[in-house]
Amino acid sequence: MNDIHYLLDENVDVLYHAQLLAREPTMVTWMVGTPGAPPKGTRDPAILLWCEQNSFILVTNNRHSMPAHLQDHLAQGHHVPGIFIMNAKMSVGETIEELLLIWGASDEKEYHDRISFLPVSS
Repeated sequence: MNDIHYLLDENVDVLYHAQLLAREPTMVTWMVGTPGAPPKGTRDPAILLWCEQNSFILVTNNRHSMPAHLQDHLAQGHHVPGIFIMNAKMSVGETIEELLLIWGASDEKEYHDRISFLPVSS
């Protein structure tokens, strides 16, 4: 079983969650606002703490404030398994393929404490 787990932020369309699980039912992929995940409206710093405590890589389309939140998070001595920032120029299918590729071919520590912009495979 793969150790990479994804948390999709609340502004990511639920279609991504459904498509990931349809393609790979064993994948651990949660969304903000679903049972067990942070509730909708949770602020970004608290999301990063939750990802750290639960070993989830955050998948978000928040490219504007997330870099500053990560910098503050790391400056406080915290860590994150990683953050993937979605690319608006990628189709849903391309994004799903990219996340599946990362999930299937990456080590869980590969994206530790950093932001990666999709696609990472290019």
